[in-house]
Amino acid sequence: MAQAAGKTSAGARGPQAAGGDVPGAESGTELLARLEGRSSLKEIDPTLFAAEDSQDHGAVVELHGPEGAGKTELLYRVTARCLLPREAGGLGAEALFLDADGHFDLLRLVAVLERGGAEELVRGCLGRLWVLRCASSAQLLLTLHALPALLCRRPALGLLALDGLSAFYWLDRAGGGESARLQEAPLRQCVQLLQRLAAAHRLQLFVTTQSLLQPRPPPAAGDPGHRPYLCQAWRRAVTHRLLLSRHGDGDGDAGPRFSVLVRHLRSGASRRLAFTVGDGGLQFCGQDVRTPPAGQCRVDAVQPEPSGRP
Repeated sequence: MAQAAGKTSAGARGPQAAGGDVPGAESGTELLARLEGRSSLKEIDPTLFAAEDSQDHGAVVELHGPEGAGKTELLYRVTARCLLPREAGGLGAEALFLDADGHFDLLRLVAVLERGGAEELVRGCLGRLWVLRCASSAQLLLTLHALPALLCRRPALGLLALDGLSAFYWLDRAGGGESARLQEAPLRQCVQLLQRLAAAHRLQLFVTTQSLLQPRPPPAAGDPGHRPYLCQAWRRAVTHRLLLSRHGDGDGDAGPRFSVLVRHLRSGASRRLAFTVGDGGLQFCGQDVRTPPAGQCRVDAVQPEPSGRP
């Protein structure tokens, strides 16, 4: 089952350094073993990141959109692929799920995992999952400070999924008074730690943020507007932005229709994918076995974008 939050307390001890008893230290051999097995973005989700031609370890992926656009469902999909063994189409790795908005649904994740195999396989997957809940920016910051010890002890842990980075936005603004610097300070510190963890441990970092401000007018037909509002540190840290949208409730038994615009912020490349969300989780149209009727969804080819951040 998912591991308890106490497993990553600040007092946790990491591997012992060769020839010494140093908490949190690791030998060179352990370091190489931990870093060599990290998965690339393309391995994490070949459909989303089909255009990636590099390992791109330490990527910071933002899943952004309004409530009900499928952000958490996409996070479950990525987490499930990480946890599932290779013979079931996964990576057989470990994942850490940080729940900042209190919406983590273990049964929903189990439903997604069950598409990959039987109950015994799902139990094995849950044994590779760590779930931590944070109720404030201060709690999130303390949790992130404690993570290096866990990461050193768990060489197979390659994915850090954070659901709800923007959950404490208004509380932090109220706590900062009239000073914009103080308003942004808690989030800025969390982002700097997240970025260092992703880079130092070569993690894949997937983070959801919700649209809290009125989006900009769409620059092109079907392109969701994006109005950045989180701190500058976060906007600089993001390497890939996934803009998710919901397009009505569909026709007949098709259910709601969604799309995600995948943007590589450094290369300027982008591609759009359509998807649906069913009992077994998120399914990209034309990619999974159970697809909607022909013509309902489409997958666009990669299109170049103007250089620079949106």
